[in-house]
Amino acid sequence: MNPQSSPETESQSIPPEAYLIQLAFGAMVSQALYVAAKLGLADLLAAKPLPVGELAEATKTHEGALYRILRSLASFGVFKEIDPKVFALTPYAEPLRSEHASSLRNAAIFMGEEWHWQVWANTLYSVETGKPAWGKVHGAEVFDYFSNHSQQFEIFNRAMTDMSAGTAPVVVEAYDFSGMDVLADIAGGHGLLLAAILKANPKMKGILFDVPAVIEGAGKLLEQEGVAGRVSTISGNFFESVPAGADVYLMQHIIHDWDDERSIQILRNIKAAIKLNGRVLLVETVIPKGNDPHLSKLMDLEMLVSPGGVERTENEYAKLFEQSGFRLTRVIPTKPAYSIIEAVRL
Repeated sequence: MNPQSSPETESQSIPPEAYLIQLAFGAMVSQALYVAAKLGLADLLAAKPLPVGELAEATKTHEGALYRILRSLASFGVFKEIDPKVFALTPYAEPLRSEHASSLRNAAIFMGEEWHWQVWANTLYSVETGKPAWGKVHGAEVFDYFSNHSQQFEIFNRAMTDMSAGTAPVVVEAYDFSGMDVLADIAGGHGLLLAAILKANPKMKGILFDVPAVIEGAGKLLEQEGVAGRVSTISGNFFESVPAGADVYLMQHIIHDWDDERSIQILRNIKAAIKLNGRVLLVETVIPKGNDPHLSKLMDLEMLVSPGGVERTENEYAKLFEQSGFRLTRVIPTKPAYSIIEAVRL
């Protein structure tokens, strides 16, 4: 199925039964992507096409089974069989490379890891109860689970950094940060988005705020990006407070993790810290009207089963801000499916 096509377009080209089977088999595509990402197949093919035998030897896998994975992905345009059992990269396979500028290798790994996959197997529980399946599967809610599982947390953080790498240049291009002295990136991970904004605005200083375990790992990236001297790294809990003194408070893919009650609590803590003329910027997907495909509608299901959060429409964001002491001023769509949602303090 072409993810950019609407069901109506697809139904014109294939019978409904075949269309539904493609949807039902979508889980197999996700796992095939996971295997390719986990094994680093795109990295191995970066220099030149290779026969599957060499790929199997390099990855210590079964040649016949690996061929079946690659053949399946090639049918979706991810890799290409250019000669019998010889595979090459395609534009859709390029982002699986570790060194790609917009790499999604870690994101594909996160989506397919067994401990994440088990949560999706319990989607019906979330639909029946309205509660995230993560707690049912793991006995702890998602971020409590990560606090006690460092290896899994690192996989999650690398996935979030991947997503920031793709969105950071777009955010820098789409929003005018000039005239702002201090930007606070709340729950900013290792600081990739903050670094991109600071590099584009040499006079600006930054605050990177996240939980202690994340902040401990942020120094290397900030040094690599050449902005460490302009960033104050602060750890804490945004349900309790956030650092004061910034002109703009930025959160990327954070508010969607939480229900309205907890989102309002975070935003009210920002209101207590923000300057009178300060702004809040959320980088999130915004659910559009209508039935056309959109990343937000699938991301919303991830929020349902994992943290218990929600993707929102523009009107729902406006209400959320109003209840938190802010006013939504504009929504700036970007080239990917994400938008920059701007609000000012009331």
